Amino acid sequence: MPKITKFKIGLCQLTVTSDKNMNLAHARNSIEAAAKQGASLVMLPEMWNCPFSTNYFEEFAEDFDDKDGCPSFSMLSEVALGNGITIVGGSMPERRKNQLHNTCCVFGPDGNLKAKYSKMHLFDVNLPGDISLKESDTFTAGDQPTIVDTDVGRIGIGICHDIRFPELGMLYRARGAHLICYPGAFNTSTGELLWELQQRARAADSQLYVATCSPSRDSEGSYVIWGHSTVVGPQSSKIVATSGHEETIVIAEIDYSETRQLREALPLEKQRRGDVYQFVDVHQQKP
Repeated sequence: MPKITKFKIGLCQLTVTSDKNMNLAHARNSIEAAAKQGASLVMLPEMWNCPFSTNYFEEFAEDFDDKDGCPSFSMLSEVALGNGITIVGGSMPERRKNQLHNTCCVFGPDGNLKAKYSKMHLFDVNLPGDISLKESDTFTAGDQPTIVDTDVGRIGIGICHDIRFPELGMLYRARGAHLICYPGAFNTSTGELLWELQQRARAADSQLYVATCSPSRDSEGSYVIWGHSTVVGPQSSKIVATSGHEETIVIAEIDYSETRQLREALPLEKQRRGDVYQFVDVHQQKP
C-alpha cells in the first residue's frame, strides 16, 4: 500500500470551446477550485483543450517536446506545482514525428512530467442512423501501457475506448495499480448503454478503484458527449460519486483500505486457474 491510503480526487467535467486560450484558463481555474476543496489528485477530461472533432485536432495539437510552443503542457505543469497536487491531465492532441496521438500527461506536485500515455484502442465505429467515427483516420495508436507511481498510489492510465478492453485493466492490476484513470468522451448513445457498466466492470474485474472524467455535454463540436464523470470503488463496484452531463467538479474520497479488505475477503488472484488459462503481460516478457 502507498504511504497515503485515503485522499480526495477531483474530476473537472469541463465545457470545451473552440477558443484554446479560454479552455486553458478554464481548466486552470477548475483544477485550482478542486485543489481548494481538498483534492490531492485532479483529473481532466479527454480532449479538454480542444473540441472533440476532426476539424480541430490538427489545429490544436502540440509538440510536447517544444516547451516554448506547448501552452497546454506548460499550464498543467505550472498548476500542479503551484497547488502541490498530482494531475492526470485528461488528454490532448499531441504532434509527434508528423503523427497525431491522443495523449494523457501525468504531472507530480513538483510540476514535473511523471508519465505520458497515448491511447491504444482507437474508436472506430459505424452505427447506421446514429454515429459514424473513425478515430484511426486522424490518430496513431499508442503501444505502451502506462502505470505511474505517485504520492497517492500507483495509477494505471487509459483513455475512453480503452475502458472497453478488460485486458488493459488486468495488466494494470498485475502491475500493482491501486487506481485506474480513464479520461473519456463517450457519446450519448454508447454512454447511456456502456459508460457506467464498463467502469463498474473494470473495478470488479481488477478489485480496484476506477475514475473517469468527461467533458460536459454543452461542449462545442458535432460530437454529442454523455458526461457523467464518475468514481467507482472496489467494494461491489459501488459508485462513490458521479455527475450529470453539466459542467461541474466532482470531489470524492478514495480509501485504499477497502481494496485490501476486499482482496482479503475475496482473493481472486489465488483463485485464478493458471493450469487452465494464463494472462501474459507482453511488455514484461521483453528483455
